[in-house]
Amino acid sequence: MATQETQKSSGTPPTVSRNPLLVSGRLRSWRGVDLISAAMLAVAFGVAFWSFDTFVYPAVAAVFVGFPPAGELALGVWLVPAIVGGLVVRRPGAALFTELVAANIELILGNGWGAGVLLSGLLQGLGVELVLALFRWRRFGLVVAVLGGMLSAILEITCYEWWAYVPGYSVAWRLVYLGCGVVSGGLIAGVGGWALVRALARTGALNAFPVGQEIRESRRSR
Repeated sequence: MATQETQKSSGTPPTVSRNPLLVSGRLRSWRGVDLISAAMLAVAFGVAFWSFDTFVYPAVAAVFVGFPPAGELALGVWLVPAIVGGLVVRRPGAALFTELVAANIELILGNGWGAGVLLSGLLQGLGVELVLALFRWRRFGLVVAVLGGMLSAILEITCYEWWAYVPGYSVAWRLVYLGCGVVSGGLIAGVGGWALVRALARTGALNAFPVGQEIRESRRSR
């Protein structure tokens, strides 16, 4: 704050860092606003999951009835909470927390997969957490989001869906199923989640978080 005030008083424009802003305080010490915001995002996504499960996914499945493995192109929708939670809160456990709470809301509201969505939430959130950990919670850009979505899809499919949903698939169909899921994870969850976070930040809804400050600084630099 002192640096910014000095720059304003001297007439020197503030310097905008090209590096991502990190959270203040200890990395593993969540603030109240972190917990509340992640929970609110998760609840919103859980309701969105229920709506998608009920009104949209049946139509998606019908489109790909001739080649069922391609239906996994919809997987990325369920991975978005982990990406958004991780990019917004930027603390260990944020991606996993957001995804798991969203999965619990989806379970409570009702879905076609039963309690299995909780295991899915665990695997999906863990995939994003592993990528963020690889970058030591210091990178939160598009590439990291895409990698997180892809690894999330890989864990979900290879550790759960192959065995629970499509145990009768041939090796070839399993690989197609995996490929479709990974593409969906990278595009829908990775690119889509990253874009959603940036859009929310531009509205001012994320001013309490580093991404909100990044957007404000980018506007001042224009």
